[in-house]
Amino acid sequence: MYSPEQIRQLIAEGNKKKFYDDSYWKKLSKEILERDNFECQECKKEGKLTIKQHKKKLDIHHIKELETNPELAYVKSNLETVCVHHHNILDNKTFNASKKEKFMNEERW
Repeated sequence: MYSPEQIRQLIAEGNKKKFYDDSYWKKLSKEILERDNFECQECKKEGKLTIKQHKKKLDIHHIKELETNPELAYVKSNLETVCVHHHNILDNKTFNASKKEKFMNEERW
């Protein structure tokens, strides 16, 4: 288990993966998954059901970000189970899915 100061240091070093690889975090993640019945809490809000059996990967999301609130890193009320899709939305991650544009002839037949 890392202290808030140690978490800040890991983030500053660009080594956040070390936090997520820690045995205490892994144990806590399992507890949160069980608490949330292995269901994406954001999908539930939309009236959908996304569970591990649907071949969707589930993540544990820090509601208040780890980077700005390391003191809440292990607080269960700050953690929720989400699918990868919603985790990316909640973390404001965007992906540049650049598709090759089709050639459009000026003369459309």
